Amino acid sequence: MNHFSAAQRSRVTMLDVAERAGVSKASVSRFIGDDRALLSDAIALRIEQAIEALGYRPNQMARGLKRGRTRLIGMLVADIRNPYSIAVMHGVETACRRHGYSLVVCNTDRDDEQERQHLAALRSYNIEGLIVNTLGHHLDQLLELQREMPLVLVDRKVEPLHSDLVGLDNPAAVRMALEHLQQQGYRDVLMVSEAADGTSSRLERQASFIAEIDRRPGLTGRVLELDAALENNLHTFLAKPGAKALFCANGIAALACTRALKTLGCHLFDDVGLLALDDLDWYPLVGSGITALAQPTEAIGASAFDCLLKRLRGDSDPTRTLDFLPELIVRGSTRRL
Repeated sequence: MNHFSAAQRSRVTMLDVAERAGVSKASVSRFIGDDRALLSDAIALRIEQAIEALGYRPNQMARGLKRGRTRLIGMLVADIRNPYSIAVMHGVETACRRHGYSLVVCNTDRDDEQERQHLAALRSYNIEGLIVNTLGHHLDQLLELQREMPLVLVDRKVEPLHSDLVGLDNPAAVRMALEHLQQQGYRDVLMVSEAADGTSSRLERQASFIAEIDRRPGLTGRVLELDAALENNLHTFLAKPGAKALFCANGIAALACTRALKTLGCHLFDDVGLLALDDLDWYPLVGSGITALAQPTEAIGASAFDCLLKRLRGDSDPTRTLDFLPELIVRGSTRRL
């Protein structure tokens, strides 16, 4: 077997293969393309042997551009450090690979200028479709891209974009959380969330929480957004009488609350209960474990790509919204009182 460096392979051309095999350049093109069946077995074998001997690797990007297809899917995420984003991205990438596509991921880092630059870059890569998980502050660019290719939203609505949306059933998730806490004997619930900042999923969870509290006799609660005063706010909440619990609206809020409670010297989870939306690897390691509502992130990512693939194949049905239900995983942080 011959071993070639990437630099050596890049210098080998289709013409080199043709000369080695004693065939035309067109025959080599047919062999590495979709017309291999047009070649005789003898010619195909000679070309195959020449490719192996020279270490030739075709330029897939150039081939795609020539055919008008790159088989590249773009994905724009607001924060690649967020465990939710990573898990969804993995689901998208796995589904892409299964169908012969490659994924190009751009992280905006919650910065509008980064988002603008990344959208321009993705367009220059000639992606065939786009999956978006951002606030969508650059609507003009997104609308322009939507006119050129299918676009699917994940988790966050961008109202002017009439696109398929895949995410969590937020009202159902909040209802499941409060039902569990109430059944376990908690009577005062503090929902801790990242600042809404126009993010539709955060706004939806907060609104659902307030509505659920209003319709549940014997249960009180309010929403607290993460800021520098978190420790002071939690100290005030802990000082209140009665059975208390925190409902963290995502993994980032859960981590911030766990750190703050430890700093305050709170006895986890005797002084306060805790339930978090998202199920992260470290939850079972804290005290007797953190109860979680696990999002089916792999399924969300795979479904986002599936929606995109259907549009790429000509599906012109009305836009659809796919809302997934979470799974309640009970651990010691919500022990029955």
